[in-house]
Amino acid sequence: MRAPIEVPAGLAATYAAYHGAPGAAWIAALPRLAATLLERWDLRPDGPAAHGVCALVLPVVRTTDGTPAALKLQMVDEETAGESLALATWAGRGAVRLLAHDPASGAMLLERLAPRSLEDVPDDLAALEVLSGLLARLVTVPAPPGLRTLAGIGARMLERTPALAAYRDPADRALYADCVAALREVLPEPGGALLHWDLHYANVLAGEREPWLAIDPKPLAGDPCFDLFPALRNRFTEITAAPDPRRALRRRFDLMTATAALDRDRAVAWTLARILQDALWAAESGTTTAPPTHTLTHAALRAP
Repeated sequence: MRAPIEVPAGLAATYAAYHGAPGAAWIAALPRLAATLLERWDLRPDGPAAHGVCALVLPVVRTTDGTPAALKLQMVDEETAGESLALATWAGRGAVRLLAHDPASGAMLLERLAPRSLEDVPDDLAALEVLSGLLARLVTVPAPPGLRTLAGIGARMLERTPALAAYRDPADRALYADCVAALREVLPEPGGALLHWDLHYANVLAGEREPWLAIDPKPLAGDPCFDLFPALRNRFTEITAAPDPRRALRRRFDLMTATAALDRDRAVAWTLARILQDALWAAESGTTTAPPTHTLTHAALRAP
């Protein structure tokens, strides 16, 4: 008999905070789910478990052939539902390879990557060159049917704009009004590429099959320009510490758009739409002030 896994207290607390009773029930059932899948897929644990905000990851070895792998367990919601489909569609080209999937629980068996991300690369622009190259590869793949669409997400964002009244500073309201206008401009052509949606430094890990691979997509079908903002705001202290933060941010933006061969005007507009998405979530959660990541990015991209 295998010893039951221990659910990290931090993961349990996150599920209780964000998912309430359903989250607590999912956490309670997690040890049994893990045991079932270890048995079904002939896996043995191979080290301590790790976790992020929403997933438990168990390093394992397939007993049939000795292949090291990672068992990823997470509650299925709107954002995570398409992860296995996206990974299967990319088929390991620039992203972690999907080895097996349990549709009933959403659990995935993935190739094992090293616990080293682009956050560990000292030079943020060198890291961004790697990330931008992966982005350029990932977005050349058409989105498969069944994913969320940027068209639908954008339309719902426009319906939610009354929430922006929570921002008290007129400058913040003007910033987000410009973001609304930018979204209206590009929404008629939402695109159909397979987007990662959360491609930032921490979501690119070192591998053996390829030097670096993307993980943890929250996939949707849309314009590749919608995928830029996570990498602009990640490692943000390196932007704000630069002698000219606006120029430093534009340098990141220009590197990404050039590497992925994106139209700059559309990239600006969709990045502002991404800022709007963040602003709506924040306002609906009680935030009343625009964060520096929004104000600086907007100022940098709108500067002549």
